[in-house]
Amino acid sequence: MDYFDPSLLLLSAVIAIAGVARGLSGFGTGMIVVPVAAALYDPVTAVVVVVIIDSLPTLPVAIPVLKIVRWKEVLPVTAGLALFVPVGVFILKNGDPTMLRWLISAVILACAGALWRGWRYRGPRGIPVSFGVGATAGVLSGVASIPGPPAIIYWMASTLPVAIVRANLLALFLLGEFMSIGNLWAAGLFERERVVMGLVTAPIYLAGLLLGSKLYGLASDAAYRRFTFLLIVIAALTTLPLVDRIANTFG
Repeated sequence: MDYFDPSLLLLSAVIAIAGVARGLSGFGTGMIVVPVAAALYDPVTAVVVVVIIDSLPTLPVAIPVLKIVRWKEVLPVTAGLALFVPVGVFILKNGDPTMLRWLISAVILACAGALWRGWRYRGPRGIPVSFGVGATAGVLSGVASIPGPPAIIYWMASTLPVAIVRANLLALFLLGEFMSIGNLWAAGLFERERVVMGLVTAPIYLAGLLLGSKLYGLASDAAYRRFTFLLIVIAALTTLPLVDRIANTFG
């Protein structure tokens, strides 16, 4: 691997920015990094890198809250996620790279729009619905490493205390990361160069994460969320395949 490759340097810069955004707002890593990495390399590399950089840093945050997790709420969602992550990985492995980039960017923009508008699920609840939420999260996790939005939209409208919702989400994301790693490994997508890229950029992400955590409190939560949403939209729009065509036309 060429450590001074312009694509890797650009990806490293984006990963550092995503780390800061995650440290400030608590979300956004996959939605910022995946479209850029998919444009610079390919969608599979993008997902592998995000799974690697975003797994270990969650442990110190997730493990302490596991004792307050409402497992009766989490387990049906986790079951759906577990069964449908392989579906997303199958799509990722066998899909056309250009079509996958269109799909990833469209899904990320839709998820960002839903979260920005504060949309919440107001319909019936129960095991079948929870399983369906998990299934949607599983497909998104396999295709683009973004399992969060369906669960956030679903749980944030519940009557659960905020601390419990946060604990449930952290538990789901932690389990989801390990499921994604297992499925990507089983599908043969953990090729050496992709893994090395993830390991090389992980310290950069961690540095951004720590910086974002230090900066937290200097502005309002709303300002942090607007900053993160802006980065997500820029990443998704500027890496659309259509932009490649325009650049090639005028390049």
